Amino acid sequence: MTLEYPPVVPVQRRTQSGPVAAELPHQPIRRAPFDLTDLETEFDPDLGTLWTYMRQRSRPSFNPGLLAAFDQWQDDIVAAHGSGAMPIRYLVLGSRFPGVFSLGGDLDLFATHIRHGDRDALVRYGRACVRILHRNMLSLERPIITIGLVEGDALGGGFEALLSFNVVIAERGTSFGLPETNFGLFPGMGAHCFLSRRLGSARAEQMILSGRSYSAEELYDLGIIHALADPGRGRAEVETYIRQNRRRHSGHCAIYEASRSVNPLPLAELEAVVDLWADAALRLNETDLKLMRRLVGAQSRLLDKAVA
Repeated sequence: MTLEYPPVVPVQRRTQSGPVAAELPHQPIRRAPFDLTDLETEFDPDLGTLWTYMRQRSRPSFNPGLLAAFDQWQDDIVAAHGSGAMPIRYLVLGSRFPGVFSLGGDLDLFATHIRHGDRDALVRYGRACVRILHRNMLSLERPIITIGLVEGDALGGGFEALLSFNVVIAERGTSFGLPETNFGLFPGMGAHCFLSRRLGSARAEQMILSGRSYSAEELYDLGIIHALADPGRGRAEVETYIRQNRRRHSGHCAIYEASRSVNPLPLAELEAVVDLWADAALRLNETDLKLMRRLVGAQSRLLDKAVA
C-alpha cells in the first residue's frame, strides 16, 4: 500500500560510539522513510504487520552497509509507529536470498581487520551488531511483537540475530549453526547471552562448542523455534500465526516485557562479550585466517550461483 507520511518527527540517532543528540527540527531527514537499498519493506494494514526482507546484492552477511540500513530501519519504525503513519503490531524479518536467511558476520572484513591488528575496528563492528539486536530484543520499546521468518539457513551471526526475536518461525529442512569455533573463534554477537537465558549456561556452551549444524526440527524441540512450516510455506505460517494470536496481542506484549524484566539483558553485557570476541579474533593464526578466507570463497560461489 502507499502511505502518506506526516513530517518526520525528530528521532534519537545513534552512531557507532553510541547515541548522540536528537536531530533538530530545522535539519529534516531528506530520505523517504524505509527507502533502504538492502531492505525491502511492505506494510499490511489488515494484519498490522510490517514485512521486511533482506535483499542484498552481495554475500548474504551482515556487512557494514546492511548494518547501517538496519539502524535506519529501526529509527524509521519508531518514527512511523509514533506518528501513527503505520500502526505496526507485528514486525517480520526474512530474506530474499535463495536458501539463506543469513550467513552471519562479514568474514572478509574480519580477516582484513585481524591482519591489520585493528582491534578498534572489530569492536566497532561488533558493537554496531549488538546494539541493533538489543533494540530488537526490546521490540524498539514499542508494543510490537517481532517475528523472525526463516526460509533458508541461518549461520553464525544470522542465528544469533534470530535469538533476539520474540518469535521464530522456520521452514522444515533449514539449518542453524554457530561454526565460529571451527576457525578458532566464538560467536560474539549475542549467542552466549541469549542462549544461556533460554537453555541454561551448560546447554548454551555445549551448543556453541559443538560447532555443528542443528535442524529446524531440533531447535523447535528445544523451544528456540516456535513454529515449523513446510518448505515454501514460511510466510503463510507467519500469517496464520498472526491471525490466530492478534486478539491476544496486548497480553503477549506484556508477557515478553515481563520476561525481559525477570531476566534482563543489559546492552553493556553484550558489549563486554564483543570486547572478548575482538581480543580472541586478534589471537587467530594464519591457518585460521586461511580457513576464514575459504569460507568467504564458498559464500561468494553461493552468491554467483544465486544470481546466475
